[in-house]
Amino acid sequence: MAQDRPTQAELLAAVAEFLRDEAVPTLDKSAPGLAFQLRVAANALAILERESRLGPAADAREHRRLVQLLGRDGTLDELNRALAAELRAGTRDETDAALMAHLEATVADKIAIANPRWK
Repeated sequence: MAQDRPTQAELLAAVAEFLRDEAVPTLDKSAPGLAFQLRVAANALAILERESRLGPAADAREHRRLVQLLGRDGTLDELNRALAAELRAGTRDETDAALMAHLEATVADKIAIANPRWK
């Protein structure tokens, strides 16, 4: 059972912040290799925090778009596989405005999780 507070996202954010703001600066001069690895770890934790916070809504939006695009229901994985099959078969391509809008929205959600500073 999940705890009330701190939430999973809050814990991940706190650990990432500690590593980035406290541990890395301390190690930058004495152990730059370890400082780099801590930066990587802090970034991974930040991605996990954003995924736990933003991922469920992003998945729900993607699922709704796929149901509308494909005209059938299924799991997110099943719908993505069906879309991939249509793309491979040539049934859909970049001339399909609904497909392109779906792909752009999906990529935007994924970037918001993986690297929100990317433009």
